[in-house]
Amino acid sequence: MPRGYRDRADDSLLTLLGDLPELVTNLVKAEIDAAKAWVSRTAKDAGIGSVWFLVALFFLFWAVPVILVFAIAGLSSWWPVWLSAIAVFGILILAVLLFALLGILKFRKVLKRQNPAQAVAEDIRIVKEAGDEHP
Repeated sequence: MPRGYRDRADDSLLTLLGDLPELVTNLVKAEIDAAKAWVSRTAKDAGIGSVWFLVALFFLFWAVPVILVFAIAGLSSWWPVWLSAIAVFGILILAVLLFALLGILKFRKVLKRQNPAQAVAEDIRIVKEAGDEHP
């Protein structure tokens, strides 16, 4: 039998009712543990995603002076300084895009997880369906 489940089809009503408090307690403990684990994973991933966004903002912050140097160099000189400013600016923009993408991917991972409220709602739905099957 999977995961230690046993067939309770032959148990008496009193046996089943006697086991009910323990089953409910175990379910509540399991849901609390699942909620703690979800909060822990979510906080960790959200923190990592935030760091990636901060790194992207850092590179974006330094991209502003580069574009200003590009404009000045483009006006004061023709090819070498202008090309250099464009190259540095392009590299910084690529870095911003890369770190922003890493942050977005991390936050998408956070949003795809089932939160504890969804797990409880699923448990309630399963119990209701089981009750509807056995009138």
